[in-house]
Amino acid sequence: MNTDNLMIQRQLAHRTIREFKDERIPQEVFAQLIEVARRTPTSNGMQASSIIRVTDPEKRNEIAAVCKQEYVARAPELLIFLVDQYRNYKIAEDKGGYEPSARDMDRFFQGFTDACLTAQNITNAAEAYDLGVVFLGSILNDAEKIIKILELPELTMPVVGLGIGYPNQNPQLKPRMSMELRLFENTYKIFDNYLEEIKEYDIEMQTYYDLRDANKRVDSFSNQVVTRLKNLIPKRSDMLKIMKRQGFDLNID
Repeated sequence: MNTDNLMIQRQLAHRTIREFKDERIPQEVFAQLIEVARRTPTSNGMQASSIIRVTDPEKRNEIAAVCKQEYVARAPELLIFLVDQYRNYKIAEDKGGYEPSARDMDRFFQGFTDACLTAQNITNAAEAYDLGVVFLGSILNDAEKIIKILELPELTMPVVGLGIGYPNQNPQLKPRMSMELRLFENTYKIFDNYLEEIKEYDIEMQTYYDLRDANKRVDSFSNQVVTRLKNLIPKRSDMLKIMKRQGFDLNID
């Protein structure tokens, strides 16, 4: 097996970077990242996602407040990835057609998948340039606020954010559970005792230091699962209502 492939090495060494050097990304590098975004696979060729590059300091601070992560405002590049069915809806309208299917859940999830793939593709490209990245699912703490900050029209929806810059920290490689619990053949495998299956992983996780609290080891994975499931963010529970207000037809009886 060839382990010398530099792209594979970088992907296997992926770590979340939250602190960046005060150094701008060269324009030619940023342009290359955006070209990678342009060439990302897209459902049915419809390219139903878009990116907002946030450069306005006030908007950055507002987004950081939604995320409850002040470092978001300091990232050299801050990108927000969107479902974008608005553009194709308007193209069809300008051609004299009105297609209500632009509002359906199939089209929404096509755009959602496109946005996720684009964010990951940019991440791979950024790390090839020795840049670091942080994914910001926290923009959905208050999706309505993000919609307002970015002045998003109907048939769009924020999906995820990405902070990019030159790393100013060197975090540990975060442990991951065995793929025996995540890779199955032909049918889904159900285990008799999940706590027993992840026993070693639980121990391994307790050796990891998250640099957000560098003096304290993290809790076991099983305890984190319980904590996360208890930690409800009210406005995330309203996501379907927000999607409906953005014009998407949920088709729920």
